[in-house]
Amino acid sequence: MSDFSGIWIPLITPFADGAVDHAALRALVRRYADAGVAGLVALGTTGEPATLDAAEQDAVLATILDAAQADANAADAADATDAQRRPLPVLVGVSGNHTASMLARIEQLNSLPIAGVLIAAPYYTRPAQAGIVAHFSALADASAHPVVLYDIPQRTGVRLELDTLLTLAAHPRIQAIKDCAGSLDTTLALIRDGRLQVLAGNDLEVFSTVCAGGSGAIAASAHWRPERFVALYRALTEGKLDEGRRIFHALVPQIQLAFAEPNPAPMKALLAATGWVRNELRLPMTRASAALTERLAALGETLPR
Repeated sequence: MSDFSGIWIPLITPFADGAVDHAALRALVRRYADAGVAGLVALGTTGEPATLDAAEQDAVLATILDAAQADANAADAADATDAQRRPLPVLVGVSGNHTASMLARIEQLNSLPIAGVLIAAPYYTRPAQAGIVAHFSALADASAHPVVLYDIPQRTGVRLELDTLLTLAAHPRIQAIKDCAGSLDTTLALIRDGRLQVLAGNDLEVFSTVCAGGSGAIAASAHWRPERFVALYRALTEGKLDEGRRIFHALVPQIQLAFAEPNPAPMKALLAATGWVRNELRLPMTRASAALTERLAALGETLPR
Protein backbone atom coordinates (compact mmCIF):
# COMPACT_ATOMS: atom_id res chain seq x y z
CA MET A 1 0.00 0.00 0.00
CA SER A 2 1.19 3.49 -0.80
CA ASP A 3 1.16 6.39 1.64
CA PHE A 4 -0.41 9.51 0.18
CA SER A 5 0.34 11.84 3.06
CA GLY A 6 2.40 15.03 2.77
CA ILE A 7 2.83 17.54 -0.04
CA TRP A 8 2.54 16.20 -3.60
CA ILE A 9 3.25 18.33 -6.67
CA PRO A 10 1.20 17.83 -9.86
CA LEU A 11 4.00 18.43 -12.34
CA ILE A 12 3.71 20.82 -15.22
CA THR A 13 4.88 19.62 -18.64
CA PRO A 14 7.61 21.99 -19.88
CA PHE A 15 7.71 22.75 -23.59
CA ALA A 16 10.48 24.18 -25.77
CA ASP A 17 9.70 25.24 -29.34
CA GLY A 18 6.53 23.17 -29.23
CA ALA A 19 8.10 19.92 -28.06
CA VAL A 20 8.26 18.45 -24.56
CA ASP A 21 11.37 19.73 -22.79
CA HIS A 22 12.56 16.57 -21.07
CA ALA A 23 15.72 18.19 -19.68
CA ALA A 24 13.65 20.84 -17.89
CA LEU A 25 11.22 18.18 -16.67
CA ARG A 26 14.06 16.12 -15.24
CA ALA A 27 15.50 19.20 -13.51
CA LEU A 28 12.13 19.92 -11.90
CA VAL A 29 11.88 16.37 -10.55
CA ARG A 30 15.32 16.70 -8.97
CA ARG A 31 14.38 20.11 -7.58
CA TYR A 32 11.31 18.76 -5.83
CA ALA A 33 13.08 15.66 -4.55
CA ASP A 34 15.67 17.92 -2.93
CA ALA A 35 12.87 20.02 -1.42
CA GLY A 36 11.53 17.00 0.46
CA VAL A 37 8.10 16.70 -1.13
CA ALA A 38 6.26 13.45 -0.49
CA GLY A 39 5.61 12.66 -4.13
CA LEU A 40 4.75 13.81 -7.64
CA VAL A 41 1.74 13.56 -9.91
CA ALA A 42 2.47 12.87 -13.56
CA LEU A 43 -0.05 13.72 -16.26
CA GLY A 44 -2.49 15.42 -13.91
CA THR A 45 -4.53 18.41 -15.04
CA THR A 46 -1.58 20.74 -14.38
CA GLY A 47 0.53 18.68 -16.79
CA GLU A 48 -1.73 19.49 -19.78
CA PRO A 49 -2.19 15.81 -20.68
CA ALA A 50 -5.11 16.59 -22.99
CA THR A 51 -2.63 18.32 -25.31
CA LEU A 52 -0.19 15.38 -25.34
CA ASP A 53 -0.56 12.45 -27.70
CA ALA A 54 -0.19 8.91 -26.36
CA ALA A 55 3.51 8.66 -27.21
CA GLU A 56 4.24 12.00 -25.55
CA GLN A 57 2.35 10.98 -22.43
CA ASP A 58 4.38 7.78 -22.20
CA ALA A 59 7.63 9.69 -22.72
CA VAL A 60 6.75 12.27 -20.06
CA LEU A 61 5.95 9.52 -17.58
CA ALA A 62 9.16 7.66 -18.42
CA THR A 63 11.25 10.79 -17.79
CA ILE A 64 9.54 11.48 -14.48
CA LEU A 65 9.95 7.89 -13.26
CA ASP A 66 13.58 7.76 -14.35
CA ALA A 67 14.42 11.07 -12.69
CA ALA A 68 12.58 10.09 -9.51
CA GLN A 69 14.54 6.84 -9.37
CA ALA A 70 17.84 8.53 -10.25
CA ASP A 71 17.83 10.47 -7.01
CA ALA A 72 17.51 7.19 -5.12
CA ASN A 73 20.38 5.70 -7.11
CA ALA A 74 22.49 8.68 -6.07
CA ALA A 75 22.20 7.55 -2.46
CA ASP A 76 25.57 5.87 -2.68
CA ALA A 77 27.05 9.33 -2.20
CA ALA A 78 28.04 9.94 1.41
CA ASP A 79 26.20 13.25 1.53
CA ALA A 80 22.92 12.00 0.06
CA THR A 81 19.87 13.33 1.88
CA ASP A 82 16.99 11.21 3.14
CA ALA A 83 14.86 12.44 0.23
CA GLN A 84 17.48 11.08 -2.16
CA ARG A 85 17.70 7.68 -0.47
CA ARG A 86 14.42 6.43 -1.86
CA PRO A 87 12.59 6.76 -5.15
CA LEU A 88 10.17 9.67 -5.12
CA PRO A 89 6.65 8.16 -5.42
CA VAL A 90 4.78 9.05 -8.60
CA LEU A 91 1.01 9.10 -9.07
CA VAL A 92 -0.25 8.96 -12.65
CA GLY A 93 -3.32 10.80 -13.88
CA VAL A 94 -5.75 8.69 -15.91
CA SER A 95 -8.66 10.62 -17.36
CA GLY A 96 -11.49 10.01 -19.77
CA ASN A 97 -15.17 9.21 -20.09
CA HIS A 98 -14.96 5.85 -21.83
CA THR A 99 -14.50 3.14 -19.21
CA ALA A 100 -13.18 0.53 -21.67
CA SER A 101 -10.45 2.85 -22.96
CA MET A 102 -9.46 3.75 -19.42
CA LEU A 103 -9.27 0.06 -18.52
CA ALA A 104 -6.79 -0.40 -21.35
CA ARG A 105 -4.69 2.47 -20.00
CA ILE A 106 -4.81 1.02 -16.48
CA GLU A 107 -3.51 -2.29 -17.85
CA GLN A 108 -0.61 -0.46 -19.51
CA LEU A 109 0.32 1.14 -16.20
CA ASN A 110 0.08 -2.02 -14.12
CA SER A 111 3.64 -3.10 -14.87
CA LEU A 112 5.21 0.28 -14.05
CA PRO A 113 6.73 1.22 -10.65
CA ILE A 114 4.15 3.86 -9.79
CA ALA A 115 2.55 4.73 -6.45
CA GLY A 116 -0.96 4.71 -7.84
CA VAL A 117 -3.38 6.20 -10.34
CA LEU A 118 -5.33 9.44 -9.93
CA ILE A 119 -8.75 9.18 -11.57
CA ALA A 120 -11.44 11.84 -11.96
CA ALA A 121 -15.11 11.16 -12.58
CA PRO A 122 -16.07 10.74 -16.26
CA TYR A 123 -16.22 14.24 -17.67
CA TYR A 124 -18.95 15.79 -19.85
CA THR A 125 -21.21 12.72 -19.85
CA ARG A 126 -22.39 13.46 -16.29
CA PRO A 127 -23.36 9.88 -15.37
CA ALA A 128 -25.62 8.97 -12.46
CA GLN A 129 -23.96 8.19 -9.14
CA ALA A 130 -24.56 4.47 -9.74
CA GLY A 131 -22.62 4.78 -13.00
CA ILE A 132 -19.80 6.56 -11.21
CA VAL A 133 -19.58 3.75 -8.64
CA ALA A 134 -19.53 1.12 -11.39
CA HIS A 135 -16.91 3.09 -13.36
CA PHE A 136 -14.48 3.53 -10.47
CA SER A 137 -15.04 -0.01 -9.22
CA ALA A 138 -14.19 -1.47 -12.63
CA LEU A 139 -11.01 0.60 -12.86
CA ALA A 140 -9.98 -0.27 -9.30
CA ASP A 141 -10.64 -3.95 -9.95
CA ALA A 142 -8.31 -3.81 -12.95
CA SER A 143 -5.55 -1.79 -11.29
CA ALA A 144 -2.51 -3.39 -9.71
CA HIS A 145 -1.86 -0.07 -7.95
CA PRO A 146 -3.81 1.97 -5.40
CA VAL A 147 -6.44 4.36 -6.74
CA VAL A 148 -6.78 7.99 -5.70
CA LEU A 149 -10.18 9.47 -6.48
CA TYR A 150 -10.22 12.99 -7.95
CA ASP A 151 -13.37 14.91 -7.08
CA ILE A 152 -13.36 18.07 -9.18
CA PRO A 153 -16.90 18.84 -10.40
CA GLN A 154 -15.81 22.20 -11.83
CA ARG A 155 -13.98 20.30 -14.56
CA THR A 156 -15.98 17.09 -14.90
CA GLY A 157 -19.52 18.46 -14.59
CA VAL A 158 -20.46 15.90 -11.94
CA ARG A 159 -19.53 15.67 -8.28
CA LEU A 160 -18.89 12.55 -6.25
CA GLU A 161 -21.63 12.58 -3.64
CA LEU A 162 -20.75 11.60 -0.09
CA ASP A 163 -22.68 8.33 -0.24
CA THR A 164 -20.82 7.48 -3.44
CA LEU A 165 -17.46 8.22 -1.84
CA LEU A 166 -18.27 6.14 1.23
CA THR A 167 -19.31 3.26 -1.02
CA LEU A 168 -16.08 3.50 -3.01
CA ALA A 169 -14.04 3.71 0.19
CA ALA A 170 -14.92 0.08 0.83
CA HIS A 171 -12.95 -1.02 -2.25
CA PRO A 172 -9.59 -2.46 -1.14
CA ARG A 173 -7.60 -0.56 -3.79
CA ILE A 174 -9.29 2.83 -3.45
CA GLN A 175 -7.08 4.47 -0.87
CA ALA A 176 -7.29 8.28 -1.08
CA ILE A 177 -9.05 11.29 -2.57
CA LYS A 178 -7.89 14.55 -4.08
CA ASP A 179 -10.62 16.76 -2.66
CA CYS A 180 -11.51 19.69 -4.93
CA ALA A 181 -15.28 19.79 -4.45
CA GLY A 182 -15.23 22.69 -1.99
CA SER A 183 -17.62 21.02 0.46
CA LEU A 184 -16.45 21.31 4.06
CA ASP A 185 -19.16 18.87 5.14
CA THR A 186 -17.86 16.22 2.72
CA THR A 187 -14.23 16.83 3.66
CA LEU A 188 -14.94 16.46 7.36
CA ALA A 189 -17.14 13.39 6.83
CA LEU A 190 -14.38 11.63 4.90
CA ILE A 191 -11.74 12.52 7.49
CA ARG A 192 -13.99 11.28 10.29
CA ASP A 193 -14.77 8.09 8.37
CA GLY A 194 -11.04 7.42 8.17
CA ARG A 195 -10.91 4.95 5.31
CA LEU A 196 -9.65 7.36 2.65
CA GLN A 197 -6.60 9.58 2.96
CA VAL A 198 -7.92 13.07 2.23
CA LEU A 199 -5.63 15.34 0.21
CA ALA A 200 -6.57 18.97 -0.33
CA GLY A 201 -6.81 19.74 -4.03
CA ASN A 202 -7.71 23.40 -3.62
CA ASP A 203 -4.47 24.96 -2.45
CA LEU A 204 -6.08 27.53 -0.18
CA GLU A 205 -7.60 24.63 1.75
CA VAL A 206 -4.27 22.98 2.63
CA PHE A 207 -4.17 24.59 6.07
CA SER A 208 -7.75 23.75 7.03
CA THR A 209 -7.63 20.20 5.63
CA VAL A 210 -4.44 19.23 7.43
CA CYS A 211 -5.57 20.89 10.67
CA ALA A 212 -8.81 18.90 10.48
CA GLY A 213 -6.88 15.64 10.16
CA GLY A 214 -6.42 15.34 6.40
CA SER A 215 -3.35 13.64 5.00
CA GLY A 216 -1.83 16.49 3.00
CA ALA A 217 -2.28 18.13 -0.38
CA ILE A 218 -1.75 17.85 -4.10
CA ALA A 219 -0.79 21.48 -4.63
CA ALA A 220 0.06 23.03 -8.02
CA SER A 221 1.19 26.27 -6.37
CA ALA A 222 3.92 24.31 -4.56
CA HIS A 223 5.95 24.31 -7.79
CA TRP A 224 7.39 27.51 -6.33
CA ARG A 225 9.02 27.48 -2.88
CA PRO A 226 8.17 23.81 -2.29
CA GLU A 227 10.24 23.82 0.90
CA ARG A 228 7.76 26.23 2.47
CA PHE A 229 4.84 23.94 1.71
CA VAL A 230 6.77 21.02 3.19
CA ALA A 231 7.53 23.14 6.26
CA LEU A 232 3.84 24.05 6.54
CA TYR A 233 2.81 20.41 6.51
CA ARG A 234 5.44 19.45 9.08
CA ALA A 235 4.53 22.30 11.41
CA LEU A 236 0.85 21.40 11.36
CA THR A 237 1.39 17.66 11.82
CA GLU A 238 3.79 18.36 14.69
CA GLY A 239 1.20 20.54 16.42
CA LYS A 240 3.09 23.80 15.85
CA LEU A 241 -0.02 25.76 14.94
CA ASP A 242 1.43 29.27 15.31
CA GLU A 243 4.38 28.40 13.07
CA GLY A 244 2.10 26.74 10.54
CA ARG A 245 -0.21 29.75 10.50
CA ARG A 246 2.71 32.12 9.82
CA ILE A 247 3.98 29.96 6.97
CA PHE A 248 0.53 29.62 5.43
CA HIS A 249 -0.27 33.32 5.60
CA ALA A 250 3.03 34.07 3.85
CA LEU A 251 2.12 31.57 1.10
CA VAL A 252 -1.40 32.91 0.49
CA PRO A 253 -0.37 35.64 -2.04
CA GLN A 254 1.57 33.05 -4.03
CA ILE A 255 -1.36 30.62 -4.01
CA GLN A 256 -3.80 33.33 -5.08
CA LEU A 257 -1.60 34.42 -7.99
CA ALA A 258 -1.08 30.80 -9.06
CA PHE A 259 -4.82 30.51 -9.76
CA ALA A 260 -5.60 34.07 -10.84
CA GLU A 261 -5.83 32.73 -14.40
CA PRO A 262 -6.33 29.18 -15.70
CA ASN A 263 -3.82 26.66 -14.35
CA PRO A 264 -0.99 26.03 -15.26
CA ALA A 265 -0.35 29.32 -17.08
CA PRO A 266 0.50 31.38 -13.96
CA MET A 267 2.87 28.79 -12.53
CA LYS A 268 4.62 28.36 -15.87
CA ALA A 269 5.07 32.13 -16.08
CA LEU A 270 6.59 32.20 -12.59
CA LEU A 271 8.94 29.31 -13.29
CA ALA A 272 9.91 30.87 -16.61
CA ALA A 273 10.69 34.20 -14.93
CA THR A 274 13.24 32.39 -12.78
CA GLY A 275 14.76 30.23 -15.49
CA TRP A 276 13.33 26.79 -14.77
CA VAL A 277 11.22 26.42 -17.93
CA ARG A 278 10.14 28.31 -21.01
CA ASN A 279 6.82 30.09 -20.83
CA GLU A 280 5.10 27.79 -23.31
CA LEU A 281 1.71 26.08 -23.30
CA ARG A 282 -0.28 24.29 -25.96
CA LEU A 283 -3.62 25.44 -27.27
CA PRO A 284 -6.28 25.75 -26.08
CA MET A 285 -4.23 26.84 -23.04
CA THR A 286 -2.54 30.21 -23.39
CA ARG A 287 0.14 32.12 -21.51
CA ALA A 288 -0.69 34.19 -18.48
CA SER A 289 -1.64 37.77 -19.29
CA ALA A 290 1.06 40.43 -19.37
CA ALA A 291 -0.32 42.03 -16.22
CA LEU A 292 -0.29 38.77 -14.25
CA THR A 293 3.12 37.81 -15.63
CA GLU A 294 4.50 41.09 -14.34
CA ARG A 295 3.06 40.42 -10.88
CA LEU A 296 4.46 36.88 -10.89
CA ALA A 297 7.88 38.10 -11.98
CA ALA A 298 7.85 40.58 -9.11
CA LEU A 299 6.96 37.76 -6.75
CA GLY A 300 9.86 35.70 -8.06
CA GLU A 301 12.27 38.58 -7.49
CA THR A 302 11.18 39.22 -3.92
CA LEU A 303 11.00 35.63 -2.64
CA PRO A 304 13.69 32.95 -2.49
CA ARG A 305 13.29 29.86 -4.64
